[in-house]
Amino acid sequence: MGNTNSSAVEKCLDAAVGAKNFASSATVAYQLSHVKPYNLDIPVKPAAVTYPSTSDQVAAVVKCAVDNNLKVQPRSGGHSYANYGIGGSDNAIVVDLKNFQQFSMDTNTWQATIGSGTLLGDVTKRLQENGKRAMAHGTCPQVGSGGHLTIGGLGPSSRMWGTALDHVLEVEVVLANSTVTRASETQNPDIFWALKGAGASFGIITEFVVRTQASPAESTLYTYTINAGNAAAKATAFKQWQALISDPTLSRKFATQFILTELGLIITGTYFGPRAEFDSLNISSRLPPKSESILVLDDWLGVVGHWAEDTALELVGGVQSNFYAKSAAYTKDDLLSNATIDKLFTYLDEVDKGTPVWFLIFDLEGGAVNDPAPDATAYGHRDALFYHQAYAVNLFGRVDDKIRNFLTGLNKIVEDGVGRELGAYAGYVDRALGDKGPELYWGANLEKLRRVKKEVDSGDVFSNPQSVKPAE
Repeated sequence: MGNTNSSAVEKCLDAAVGAKNFASSATVAYQLSHVKPYNLDIPVKPAAVTYPSTSDQVAAVVKCAVDNNLKVQPRSGGHSYANYGIGGSDNAIVVDLKNFQQFSMDTNTWQATIGSGTLLGDVTKRLQENGKRAMAHGTCPQVGSGGHLTIGGLGPSSRMWGTALDHVLEVEVVLANSTVTRASETQNPDIFWALKGAGASFGIITEFVVRTQASPAESTLYTYTINAGNAAAKATAFKQWQALISDPTLSRKFATQFILTELGLIITGTYFGPRAEFDSLNISSRLPPKSESILVLDDWLGVVGHWAEDTALELVGGVQSNFYAKSAAYTKDDLLSNATIDKLFTYLDEVDKGTPVWFLIFDLEGGAVNDPAPDATAYGHRDALFYHQAYAVNLFGRVDDKIRNFLTGLNKIVEDGVGRELGAYAGYVDRALGDKGPELYWGANLEKLRRVKKEVDSGDVFSNPQSVKPAE
């Protein structure tokens, strides 16, 4: 483990979870089979990776860390953009939650209990198999619910149902003092508030109780491949898309993404209703010339499976790679002017990106995501109408300055255009933001988060390079 107390830590972890349920850096193939970084560009070497099976074992691991002056980070899918799920900095103890797969459905309340190690693909399947239920979440099936349901959890159905964390009614959580406790709006409400937006800074959730929705009987999936060869044509397409999504009367059943890659431009999404209803919105007539593909599915698992096949996810999905990503949250007051849009698409056409593997996604939010008050939960972007996520991969090694500068330059054009620094989505961790990260992730909620942190984790046990730090 590279420190003097390694044998004490190993002895403690052995007592906590058993020798077969943890691996330390002394083990052969440790980095490969246990650490498994998602972003190969940010190597992290944890002191140990543990695989507890009960909440009491999680508590015992946390106590081992505290007693040996080590940090702790939970991992429920190993899918963090900056590997914060594997400690974020060297010599932390990772609590891998893959054994927390419990599931039950209360058919009176339609509330589901979900283990925090369950991947989103399995959440969808289990909800559907137990009463044809559903909840809002992202499109990547390999993401773990523990991180997703505590950071935001945005997806196509969020405009109807809210973020994934808006579904969470109660949790079982292990705190820094290694107690196992419940938190909800009536039990430990401040902890519950903080966990709904900044979970990894406050504890390790072992179980969620969530509200569910009846899954739509029929959904209409559309993909428009836009015939836009040059910067001007792409800019025109974006202007039309932005006009569409900023229409305050737009149905909450309508989800849409504007996706630009080296291969071209598509506008794609889902309408959660039958084809006739979708056609009545006249979406097609509000967008530029295109070839259309419309698919109507009455099978919810098929709908969610189709999302996982989209262009961007096929490029990245659960595959380890060297990449860099940046995001920006736009409110209804941050719509891009025609001049800024022209400048942005000229830049995207002309800049040397340093890689052919990149994409830019603009993603409509709004609707039910905006309904709760800005401080109702710790989630920092209640006023976001849409986000962009830009992502670039180096297939041949570490991300270089050229790739980094490409994405930084893109955000700069946008921010110069709107006249302010835009917030960032905490789920798309951006290490380049440094100490500024928490402010951009949690905005006005950061101050209260720091106060709660001081109360429940003054020693900063649950820590990564951009986690919430205790108030002074």
